[in-house]
Amino acid sequence: MTTFDEKTRVHAFRDDALGEHDAVGLADAIRRGEVGAHEAARDAAERVRAVEERLHAVQAHAETPAHGTGGTFAGVPTFVKDNTDYRGLPTGHGSAAFTPRAARRHAPFAGQFLSTGVTVLGKTRLPEFGFSPTTEYETAEPVRNPWNTDHSAGGSSGGSAALVAAGAVPIAHANDGGGSIRIPAACCGLVGLKPTRGRVVPNDQSHRLPLDLVADGIVSRSVRDTAAFLAGAETYWRNPKLPPVGLVEGPSGRRLRIGFLLDSPSGVASDAATREAVTETVATLERLGHTVEPVEIAIDPRFTEDFLTYWGMLSFLLGATGRTLGTDFDRHRMDALSRGLRATYLERWRSTPGVLRRLRRTKVAYAAAFRGLDLLLTPVLAHPAPPIGHLAPTVPYPTLIERMLAYVAFTPIDNVVGTPSISVPSTRSTDNGRPIGVMFSGRPGSERTLLDVAFTLEADSPFRRIQDA
Repeated sequence: MTTFDEKTRVHAFRDDALGEHDAVGLADAIRRGEVGAHEAARDAAERVRAVEERLHAVQAHAETPAHGTGGTFAGVPTFVKDNTDYRGLPTGHGSAAFTPRAARRHAPFAGQFLSTGVTVLGKTRLPEFGFSPTTEYETAEPVRNPWNTDHSAGGSSGGSAALVAAGAVPIAHANDGGGSIRIPAACCGLVGLKPTRGRVVPNDQSHRLPLDLVADGIVSRSVRDTAAFLAGAETYWRNPKLPPVGLVEGPSGRRLRIGFLLDSPSGVASDAATREAVTETVATLERLGHTVEPVEIAIDPRFTEDFLTYWGMLSFLLGATGRTLGTDFDRHRMDALSRGLRATYLERWRSTPGVLRRLRRTKVAYAAAFRGLDLLLTPVLAHPAPPIGHLAPTVPYPTLIERMLAYVAFTPIDNVVGTPSISVPSTRSTDNGRPIGVMFSGRPGSERTLLDVAFTLEADSPFRRIQDA
């Protein structure tokens, strides 16, 4: 077993109402009367206090948590990511460019999340406007990885992932516009599923963008929690254009055809530990009777630059419309990453029509890669969670972008195409204990198949637990 330095590892697991339950287990205990919802919320708040000084994952606490009375996760304590309105709490988007005000109503997805019965304890931190794959700031404390606090918890749902991995709460809200569910899940040893575009209730801003990249979901410590979330959310609202997911409760035993990549379609090579995580997963899948074979994806060679241009356009639009967030909004107070992205777009804005056209065409090449296959297996990231500071917005912009593009090389395709994708912990970790995730992607509407393979891997080799390290 890998040993860990107690100075760099932190968790909140203890003998209290939450115990070692995942969300499904805790909800069952509450339903049976073995644990009270108020007791669970109280002990979760204690756990958060126990780790927050080292993790810096919480943006705001709810003064009076509202307890869920029904639904899949009735009474389960959780947090909402601070880019999503929750009535009575300010929405700051991780930015120092304005003073956030308390939201008057829940965002559409927040309503769907609450329908599962969760008890919201507060809001989690994210990097400014979710642009970064690490949750770090120019002057504020970074969110730290509970497996090794010298390293990043990922982004942009880094606060949520840190709390769940540390055992402070069983699940937490996350969303993903370029990898922001899957990246922190991989960094923190969690399950993170980005649903198909349109699978869950879209938030208001989704309708205003020429290409909607963002999907909401959760990060969890077990596959069954993610499966139960999708099933519970579906009872609130289901997109009639997509096949229903229903409740997936375990591996089906179905034999799948799976393609795999070790390096990204854009040519970024993964490091040795990451490659080994994927090849070990391939060996496991073959041993379990699945057919796994190498594949290639012939995406446009301009994909990375096009995605960067679109990323910059989002920063430009936020800078131009920021006063809708706060009357004191000042785009000059946006962090250096946001300002650099905006400057990138201003240099390239004339290419916008071609960028959008090529990004939309990515689905053709991506669909071709799935011919004869059920799923695609890849790394989540090109290397494990980097040290704090490696991707901070204080790094000069040219160096920072180079580092980010060499790190986040696999996840954005599913956002552009709208396909579902799941990060699950691999059996491999780094020498200092950082988890490494692997990623499965599927055709639109194939969440059941993604959950099936995730359940299969979890059943074959249960995911590592931070409290056992």
